[in-house]
Amino acid sequence: VQLVESGGGLVQSGGSLRLSCAASGSIFSINAMGWYRQAPGKQRELVAAITSGGSTNYADSVKGRFTISRDNAKNTVYLQMNSLKPEDTAVYYCNADVVSLVGWSSHRNDYWGQGTQVTVSS
Repeated sequence: VQLVESGGGLVQSGGSLRLSCAASGSIFSINAMGWYRQAPGKQRELVAAITSGGSTNYADSVKGRFTISRDNAKNTVYLQMNSLKPEDTAVYYCNADVVSLVGWSSHRNDYWGQGTQVTVSS
């Protein structure tokens, strides 16, 4: 299973970006999908998550500015980021809780994307 992210870049404060993450490979189903970020010298933190049913969860720092969504048919998760601030600067990682079938048994694993840089200038 591979997660491929896209959509990062450089934007001015107050601007917007949309991140995408597409999962491919041996996928039977995907439970939760999410976005995490890691700024230099800081720990990786949860930004937003979404269940297969569409329930969402956000970090307090991004509530009202970021929106997570997913397209289950495309195994893709999105993160719409509005009103960006310099403190949002980080590498953003996609995460997915994937169920695969191997023969008659199912296997559940956690996968990460390679990360995409988001830089917000002041």
